[in-house]
Amino acid sequence: MNSFLIGLSTLTATILLFFLTKKIYKKYPSPFTLPILTSTWVIVVGLLIFDIPYETYMIGGQWLDHLLGPVVVALAYPLYRQWPLLKMYMVPILSGVIVGSFIGISTGFIAAKWLGFSDTIIYSITSKSVTTPVSMDIANTIGGTTPLAAVFVMFAGIGGAVFGPSILKLSRVNLTIAKGVSMGTASHAIGTARSMENSELEAAVSTVSLTISAVIVAMITPTFVHVMMG
Repeated sequence: MNSFLIGLSTLTATILLFFLTKKIYKKYPSPFTLPILTSTWVIVVGLLIFDIPYETYMIGGQWLDHLLGPVVVALAYPLYRQWPLLKMYMVPILSGVIVGSFIGISTGFIAAKWLGFSDTIIYSITSKSVTTPVSMDIANTIGGTTPLAAVFVMFAGIGGAVFGPSILKLSRVNLTIAKGVSMGTASHAIGTARSMENSELEAAVSTVSLTISAVIVAMITPTFVHVMMG
């Protein structure tokens, strides 16, 4: 089977799997039946059972990967629609993102340090709460590894999408603005996609938060790591 057919097969299987898990989620709505979670686990288990190398899967998976950029850009639409309201709350949004970004950096660093992980893992996990391309660049700059950084970003995103709404509910965080700031800052684009299920305003705030958070984390992470490791 040539590369084109392999790629077409893995791409088709991934798309069909996503729509199947989406139907399951609609019928049995639960944080643990979110399509991003269930489809990811099915793909991982399937690759392991059938002994399919990740590189083989990515022959088709890379086509979806190339769409990540346009998808992130598409998040600007709810941002545009809600911009007048966002301007009214820009100060609390900025304050929340700054605090959340610092917490995201420090908790990953401290937890990895406390558990005795190697410096490479510590450097790779520090920028876990921002979008994948930014996190990988940060990890590469401070001495981590980009594949590990991508894995930690995935865990942060899926973890936020699965547990974020429940944690916010238990914490009695009911304001839409606060929810959007929390999801965007802690769980980047995956959290923002989850916010879209709640409201357009929450998704717009989450989009602003993930963007600002990426800038802040990129700026302060090298200095933070230098101080803490020095």
